[in-house]
Amino acid sequence: MISSPKNPRLKDIRRLKRCKGERALLEGPHLVGEALRAGIVVEEVLATAEFGASALGTELLSRLASPPTMIEGRLLNSLTDADSPRGLIAVARLPRGGVESLPAPHTGLWIYADALQDPGNLGALARVAEAVGVDGLALSPGTVHPNHPRALRASAGSLLRLPVARNVEASALDDHLSPAHPRWACLATRGGTDLYSADLRPPLILAVGAEGPGLDAGLLERAELKISIPLAPPVESLNATVAVAVALFEIVRHKG
Repeated sequence: MISSPKNPRLKDIRRLKRCKGERALLEGPHLVGEALRAGIVVEEVLATAEFGASALGTELLSRLASPPTMIEGRLLNSLTDADSPRGLIAVARLPRGGVESLPAPHTGLWIYADALQDPGNLGALARVAEAVGVDGLALSPGTVHPNHPRALRASAGSLLRLPVARNVEASALDDHLSPAHPRWACLATRGGTDLYSADLRPPLILAVGAEGPGLDAGLLERAELKISIPLAPPVESLNATVAVAVALFEIVRHKG
């Protein structure tokens, strides 16, 4: 039982919140359960006695390869960003490769995230992307790490399953996907083709920028298709993830 805040394991786990490597912190039973279902290597699990005695805890912990380390609830709560980790955290190995890690085209739809800084937005974007069946998510250099605890939580498990490539330059993505000949598309606040009249047939790469700075100028030039979502005044724009969700589901509708 870990009962001291000076335990060296706690210091090691806190380092994972910087998410610079392949090891990630999974907060709460939902993410831990999704990782086990996905066959992800879980290196260590910390659980409170209360969670271990619950019905959910008994079922989930029985699926571990080795018993969890027990920890006092106050100490477990101090390790996480979540308001309530619900008595369980785990350390998992989540390697993230480059563009070569994206699989062969299946649906002909990819997302390119350009310099997204908010981990919650990245997680929500991954959740939407998986929901519509995209082939993969490519992250530009400078985009927040997909192993960030808040990104993993916001994705509700999607970042554990969806193919994700890091540090991908747009030109490298073009080279990798050249057999599919995808067009680049992007969302424009104004001046683009109306979403509901645009030719949205895949293969497509939908580029998404951060809400403040928006897309890089080079990506705007690369985009063959610029799309605008019609909005009722006085609303001028949508949250980036919301806008992408609207566009993705319309693209899927065009696919039939």
